[in-house]
Amino acid sequence: MPTDRPRPARIRYAGTRIRLAEGRAHLLPAAAVADGMTPARFSVLSPGTERRHLRATYGPAGSRDAGYMTFSGDMVAGWKLAAAPHGAAFDASAEGVLAAPPGTRAQAAAVARFQQLAVLGLDRLPGRADLGEVVLVGSGPVALGCALELYRRGATRVRVLTSRPDPLIGRVPGVECVAAVAQGSAGVVVDAAGTPRRAADLLAKGGVLGLLGTPDPVSQLPALDLHRAGWTVVGMHELVAGPACYQDAYTTAAAWLTWHLDPSLVDGWCRTVPGEAAPAVYGALDGPGRPAEPVVIFSWEVS
Repeated sequence: MPTDRPRPARIRYAGTRIRLAEGRAHLLPAAAVADGMTPARFSVLSPGTERRHLRATYGPAGSRDAGYMTFSGDMVAGWKLAAAPHGAAFDASAEGVLAAPPGTRAQAAAVARFQQLAVLGLDRLPGRADLGEVVLVGSGPVALGCALELYRRGATRVRVLTSRPDPLIGRVPGVECVAAVAQGSAGVVVDAAGTPRRAADLLAKGGVLGLLGTPDPVSQLPALDLHRAGWTVVGMHELVAGPACYQDAYTTAAAWLTWHLDPSLVDGWCRTVPGEAAPAVYGALDGPGRPAEPVVIFSWEVS
């Protein structure tokens, strides 16, 4: 059946280091780097995406490679980022590979990946949306990127709805972490947790709902509720943007993080761990031992 939904570019890769099977992450041995590919230096964990992938391994799809975004190259020349599995070497010249500005540190390059989503998503909000009083649902890496982008755009107060005690997203200037928001009180709500129904309950009549986090496939927003409340719902999938906008959004985020924020602040949102520790990190994603930092970076040795 034909579809107009954008598809990610296919990137040639080899040497996946993490395989998901039966709800667990398994470390695979390193492989030689294939001709025409560059070795992985770092890779970034996306907790929501990869929790979904873990659950899917119990179903008919079975096992799968794990990954979200992998880096090759170096800071001086500029990192190359690809939607390739963790630790895999990849073709850095392929369409869809992102280029970080030269001099961007690995932590800023990783955080910028999540802020890029918000750059593209917030560009889609209607002009009447008031960014001076936003409620943001979630406190993970997608929410962090959105909070940073709202701050870059001049927002002075962002209420972050989260159940986590003292989450690190609270260090973003202008962010106020709250455990509750009155139902039907918010003019603009951005859902960064994949819970659109919960986010919609917070909207005032005539409000705007941005869907930045990936909803569960069975999530529903009743059309009658949308109609009667006069809500505007905006899908914020990154691949709606064309290739040039996609790169420009990433460059904007990476450059701003590098030149406008204290590096120690950016570093505080990241935890870098050896790639060999990945199975333990995956095992803690749904428990109290999950990393407090919203952005987890796996480091892969280059021989």
